[in-house]
Amino acid sequence: MSTVLESIIEGVLEDVAQRRIPAGKLAEQLSSAPKVIDALAALSAPGTSVIAEVKRASPSKGDLAKINDPASLAEEYQAGGASIISVLTEERRFKGSIADFTAVRERVTLPLLRKDFIVTEYQVMESRAIGADLQLLIVAALSKSQLKDYFQMTHELGMNSLIETHNEDELEIALNLGAKIIGVNSRNLKTLEVDPLAFDRLLPKIPSGVIKVAESGIASRGDVSHIEELGGDAILVGETLVKASNAGVGIQTLLGH
Repeated sequence: MSTVLESIIEGVLEDVAQRRIPAGKLAEQLSSAPKVIDALAALSAPGTSVIAEVKRASPSKGDLAKINDPASLAEEYQAGGASIISVLTEERRFKGSIADFTAVRERVTLPLLRKDFIVTEYQVMESRAIGADLQLLIVAALSKSQLKDYFQMTHELGMNSLIETHNEDELEIALNLGAKIIGVNSRNLKTLEVDPLAFDRLLPKIPSGVIKVAESGIASRGDVSHIEELGGDAILVGETLVKASNAGVGIQTLLGH
């Protein structure tokens, strides 16, 4: 029986095959892509940084919110004090799209994280072509050689990488890679179960000088305070913000402002 992660990747590969464009056309898009905005600098600012996510659905929760105008939501995030905006581009389980990403890119000036299951070289180049500044690379979704290759490619293209980990072994891989931005996701993508102690176990093991991002299950100021006590630098929040009546106020509430 395949894991949830394997099933998602299978769908992603099918979707990539369908939208793939010739190498020459992709090279053209890369040459005219929006200038890279420094995501590492944005996350290195004093205080807790918020990566606010445009997210319609998830495999664990199903539909979360109707987002008819992702760019308008992104503008609320920017006005509310987000440091980075994350846009889901995975279509099947998260109901995101490249169109969502490009719409947001046209309307906000913050760095953008492309949130997807990056499992091909093509997607790495595609991320830069659509204007991504930061790209998610999930240790659990890639072989060590793929992770190393895509990490190098990402940086050669001028972007930064958010390397996502779920356990000690994956964290060791991310550190050996030389990652400057490491995420700890408390949700296991193979089973969708949440490990409430993942942040407690892993965040303190990430050395200073590396940006520590807490992902999943962050719903209150208390959650954020706990992450700050553990040495976290940033939080990635989707569900709580897309369900808030005012996304900007939601960000300020999480930050305790």
